[in-house]
Amino acid sequence: MDYVKIWCASGKGGAGSSHLRREKFVPKGGPDGGDGGKGGDIILVGNRNLWTLLHLRYTRHIKAGHGGGGSKQQSSGKSGEDSIIQVPLGTIVRNGETNEILAEITEHDERQIILPGGRGGLGNTNFKSSTFQTPRFAQPGEPSSELEAVLELKILADVGLVGFPNVGKSTLLSVVSAAKPEIADYPFTTLSPNLGMVAYHGYQSFVMADIPGIIEGASEGKGLGIRFLKHIERNSVLLFIIPCDSPNIEEEYKILLRELEKYDSSLLLKEKILAISKADLLDSELEAELRSSLTMPHVLFSSVSGKGINELKDVIWKILNG
Repeated sequence: MDYVKIWCASGKGGAGSSHLRREKFVPKGGPDGGDGGKGGDIILVGNRNLWTLLHLRYTRHIKAGHGGGGSKQQSSGKSGEDSIIQVPLGTIVRNGETNEILAEITEHDERQIILPGGRGGLGNTNFKSSTFQTPRFAQPGEPSSELEAVLELKILADVGLVGFPNVGKSTLLSVVSAAKPEIADYPFTTLSPNLGMVAYHGYQSFVMADIPGIIEGASEGKGLGIRFLKHIERNSVLLFIIPCDSPNIEEEYKILLRELEKYDSSLLLKEKILAISKADLLDSELEAELRSSLTMPHVLFSSVSGKGINELKDVIWKILNG
């Protein structure tokens, strides 16, 4: 669940008081009306323990509390209660009508107000002066605001697995981490991104994201299209996976690069690793022939036999740590 629309309403501000002080021995005490309370805000808070927007799927209407009205003796009204929306890191909020980006959450406990509450009205005390000593009016509070917000999660990971469908991305993730993505022998088995924590030499680790397969024309909406290309934007390193039995490994690599460039040319500035999967299908002679045919740096590995897995981790770790 990485995309959801919600309707938000902030709280309206409380009205200021126009009260005049009246006591037994003070028949004309003058104005003493307090200010109205501020309406509640709609606030997004980053939570590193959340991974999806699933908790918002059935909570589509979110309202903040209204501010209380001011009262006598210059007592201010109570502020409306804020409405807090917990979201995973990497969440972007857009205006559903204009598509404008309103906020982006990337840190734990980061707070962003996406819809401020209305200000409370001023009480009549604020309007008295030496020439106008008895104002009998006060300000109303500001009205509440409404917003149709689109929440979109872009996966934050150190390494993103990029490749055509059914090349072994999910199998690799299941081998190097405790993640259990669905694995089957047909294209587009993976329909949503999966995250895994990869252990490296003791207590060190990095996050790997298995992203649904890309096909030629994905940048134009073919296959799963740009809906999942967006997740690649938040990965530090792109790990391109192409199987060893591919008819033309370098051509497939260029097709993948072209699709990323069409979607967002800045993606090509990221660190890239070419990994050749299913190396257990090769004997020593075929492996030597394959290596000699490739003109670019690469790593051969097999998720089934474990061949080259440690070498692949070493390469990734070296790039992640400069």
